[in-house]
Amino acid sequence: MKYNNKMSKTYEVFQQELSSLRTGRASAAMLDIVKVDVYGQKMPINQLSSITTPEPRTINIQVWDINNVPLIDAAIKKSDLGLNPQIDGQLIRLPVPDLSEERRSEIKKLIKSMGEKCKVSIRNIRREANDELKKLLKNKDISEDEVKKNEKVIQDYTDSQIEMIDNRVALKEKEIMTI
Repeated sequence: MKYNNKMSKTYEVFQQELSSLRTGRASAAMLDIVKVDVYGQKMPINQLSSITTPEPRTINIQVWDINNVPLIDAAIKKSDLGLNPQIDGQLIRLPVPDLSEERRSEIKKLIKSMGEKCKVSIRNIRREANDELKKLLKNKDISEDEVKKNEKVIQDYTDSQIEMIDNRVALKEKEIMTI
């Protein structure tokens, strides 16, 4: 069913957004949300360089074109990541500092907000699916029994997606609060 796919895609996007949050450990995924204005378009950093995490608190960005180093530097500084790049030729080092208690609380709120937005999207997809079922019933393309059966299937899938979101939010919050 196309609505199951839509819900799954929504959950995947949510997971990608969560992986870009800074948790105190260095991760190349943290830079996924940073876009660099280069060659007349906005590009992700991983399309302009190689990203490695040689240590738990350091990200190295080996930029392929030296002309892009200042652009990547500026994009990282403008982002909400709170990282301070150190430039060494074509290599940009990003030390990942410990998170303060205040920053942990901010991130926790952000995680909850992202989870809620994802749940709203899932519920909107459920509503679309139910509306389509009602149209099919109105046009007499399906019976009332089929509508009830399909509504239950849609509701069960929605519930499972929302449970997955809640679990992921709880896991990420625990990760954030762990020092």
